[in-house]
Amino acid sequence: MRSEPGKRQWVRDSESPGRKRSLGLRREAAGAVFDAWLQDLIASRRQAGPPWSKSALGPGRAVPRLAFLLADRLRLMHDCDAIVIGAGHNGLAAAIVLAKAGWKVIVVERNEAPGGAVRSGEITLPGFRHDLFATNLNLFAGSPFRQEFRSELEAHGLRFASSDKPFGSVFPQGRFLGVRTDLDETCADLEKYAADDGRAWRAMQEDFARAAPHLFPLLGLPCPSWAMARSLLTGMRRLGRGWPAELARLLVQSPREYVDERFHSPMAKSLVAAWGMHLDFPPDAAGGALFPFLESMVAQSSGMVLGKGGASVMIEAMESLLRALGGELRCAAPAARILLRQGEAAGVELESGEKLSAGRAVIANLAPPVLEALTEDGLTPGFRQRISRYRFGPGTMMIHLALSAPPDWKAGREVQRFACVHIAPWLDDMALSFQRAAAGLLPESPMLVVGQPTAVDPSRAPEGGHILWIQVRVVPSRIQGDALDQIGDTHWSQAKEPFADRVIRKLDRYAPGLARRILARAVLSPDDLEASNPNLVGGDNIGGSHRLAQNFLFRPFPGWSRYRTPVRRLYMCGASTWPGAGVGAGSGFLLGRMLTR
Repeated sequence: MRSEPGKRQWVRDSESPGRKRSLGLRREAAGAVFDAWLQDLIASRRQAGPPWSKSALGPGRAVPRLAFLLADRLRLMHDCDAIVIGAGHNGLAAAIVLAKAGWKVIVVERNEAPGGAVRSGEITLPGFRHDLFATNLNLFAGSPFRQEFRSELEAHGLRFASSDKPFGSVFPQGRFLGVRTDLDETCADLEKYAADDGRAWRAMQEDFARAAPHLFPLLGLPCPSWAMARSLLTGMRRLGRGWPAELARLLVQSPREYVDERFHSPMAKSLVAAWGMHLDFPPDAAGGALFPFLESMVAQSSGMVLGKGGASVMIEAMESLLRALGGELRCAAPAARILLRQGEAAGVELESGEKLSAGRAVIANLAPPVLEALTEDGLTPGFRQRISRYRFGPGTMMIHLALSAPPDWKAGREVQRFACVHIAPWLDDMALSFQRAAAGLLPESPMLVVGQPTAVDPSRAPEGGHILWIQVRVVPSRIQGDALDQIGDTHWSQAKEPFADRVIRKLDRYAPGLARRILARAVLSPDDLEASNPNLVGGDNIGGSHRLAQNFLFRPFPGWSRYRTPVRRLYMCGASTWPGAGVGAGSGFLLGRMLTR
């Protein structure tokens, strides 16, 4: 087409995709500079006095008083600097970082209370306080976010309860393997079943101690980034040139390959590999060795951390800190759509019809399909196609029990003192269970993650009472059938109670008489999880598959791992983005720091 009269030729040329992206980046950089200039003007005005005073100019300052008025006028055109959609821990972390840097922030949340997948409540009986979804706060306790805000969070009520007996696995015939923070005790337990397994565990701990100072800082760095490259180079200099190859091999190994190389007894192999099932790594999935290695060794070194009184104590402290910093949290305020203006995010319209404008950023703490539903036609076709290809893992079922007494484990009373007990029990059982769920079948014997919170924090139940937190890993998001042909219903609303009975029967085989100790139970199916939090798509509690093709610099999509979207000033965070699942506030913290720089 011929250019319009008077229109310069470069405007037409800029319509090419490459040119558009280049101009967009330049405009974004210019906008950042202008925003910084406005902030400087406002800060100077507040320090010097009102704009009409002589001191506002100050000696040697050549800024007209009109500029100060203009700066304030431009800021007043918006309700806030940033709007965060979703008050999960990543959304709150981003909001706190921004608020501390002087941004005016509004967080909108669809539910009556904040927290996302970190929520606690009395869902069985009064006085029995359960963590509805996530319960392990190890990642948060060691996170860069907590390190930076530790004193403030503690001042706002954050308290932890720690266990020196973090996890173990029970096996048929009353056998048990437990990990304790006392390394000698752990190794002695392993050596009951294979003399060399204690030595292999010590070697793992030595590898972890060497590598941890160079691995865990990566969780606090954007991926990819020069800072991450420098950190890896530092690790190579200190650990030797062979370390990158060792790390690369660990990244591609399956859990079975990893444990087969190190342990002799099937119990020790199951003890470690069970952590892979917390994500979407059955024993034979490539790339699944890293997480079991890290989780096992973190527990060995530091135990397990729970929230004192419930995991939501963490959310309550974050909410209180955000408000103290001037941030605003609106619950029961679901977002209807993200408002766009001239190709950039300008605010959010709530389902109530209220429109909120943001001058600097809109942050979506949302899974990719949920984000897509709110942006209407704002995303490019290519980005929408990537969203359609985003893979979620299998579903999860949660069962919460209020008990009159702790489980009477067949393996002995010592098991009652462990924070978490896995019932797999073997590698092939895990593999079969995952295969059944992936095929849409209810597994005949699913893996169980049994949390015993009152062993760590007795305040969660009335005197003499106990609670169990049971995560069933994994189950189908949509039921196609039953591996045992006993449950005919294919809708979770009808199938969840019969399937929960199957779970209790399995648990009763390892803790006889448990069924008689149950005072009340609450069952949450994959459908219930998604209804409670739309980011838990299909009951996937990890925010999407963590297989290699969708992890690290490929999370959520190749080329989009640094929280941007094709819409200017619209950003993503949450479990669907780097560094992925877990209660570590990593993506929210990283995004907040990137924006405030």
